[in-house]
Amino acid sequence: MQGNLPPEAQEKLEELQDLQETAQQVAAQKQQAETELQESQTALDELDDIDEDSTMYREVGELLVKTEFDEAQDDLEEKVNSLEVRVETLEKQEERVQEQFEDLQSELQQMLGGAGGAGPAGGPGAGGA
Repeated sequence: MQGNLPPEAQEKLEELQDLQETAQQVAAQKQQAETELQESQTALDELDDIDEDSTMYREVGELLVKTEFDEAQDDLEEKVNSLEVRVETLEKQEERVQEQFEDLQSELQQMLGGAGGAGPAGGPGAGGA
């Protein structure tokens, strides 16, 4: 069907596909950041149950290195704050991409004569056999 589209519509369709890829990438990045945030928050919460005099270690590549309680807590708090900002930024980016997608989809539908938004089957002449 794409071969029958006017060049302007073909261009809009390609933009839609690019935006869809971008949306998938942003969603994957957001999911990863949310997972890291949850893990870091859990670790930070666990520090509440640990005696400050306990021997603590942090993972550095393949090694475990001894660290101080306060340093571990500060690092985790900083990581949690950073990840919260990252998740918030990705959520805003996700919303912007979704708005662009919807606007572009609307433009394409108008360009094609107001065809329904149900994909290729929703267009004119897409009746049953």
